[in-house]
Amino acid sequence: MIKNSSDTELVHSLKVGNAAAMTEIYNRYWRKMLLVAYNLTKDKSTAQEIVQQVLIKLWDRRNTVNIDSLPNYLAVAVKYSVYTYLNREKRRSEVDATNLPLGVNNLDEEKIYANFLKDYIGGVVDTLPEKCKLVFKYSRENGKTIPEIARDLSISEKTVEAHLTKALKSIKYSLKNSGALNIAVFLAYFLK
Repeated sequence: MIKNSSDTELVHSLKVGNAAAMTEIYNRYWRKMLLVAYNLTKDKSTAQEIVQQVLIKLWDRRNTVNIDSLPNYLAVAVKYSVYTYLNREKRRSEVDATNLPLGVNNLDEEKIYANFLKDYIGGVVDTLPEKCKLVFKYSRENGKTIPEIARDLSISEKTVEAHLTKALKSIKYSLKNSGALNIAVFLAYFLK
């Protein structure tokens, strides 16, 4: 029975086109998604529209999307949609005020995309085994070198390299299969 299914089972059922799984995802998560969207937009109808769009996109991409954690995926998708909406509205009002052509300033959009990417990768990193996650964070967030990480964690440099390789492969796989992210952006920003 779909109602008692785990999130993992729901995602699997969704991928094979089970409409009841989509209905259950909606029933479980629409309130949380609406709360996230409303907290960011402060407008109920806009928040409802964004949640609806996210759920429609999920259904449309059900065959290609790779979801490790359904709540995290939905929260990040809502945040990204809100930021995209807010950025579009901001640009629209700026264009109206200055009569400049659209697309003049893509920097804000790039920052929003980078923040979304950072949040998404953070969600993937959180699913890694504890030691692998720790090594990745030491490397990418603290800027430590492989010898420094090996010394701090009392493990060999080869083990540090193995953990980093595993983390990067997991992130790359998740990004490649998400359908929402450009792998080239990942490579440019996160691979050193």
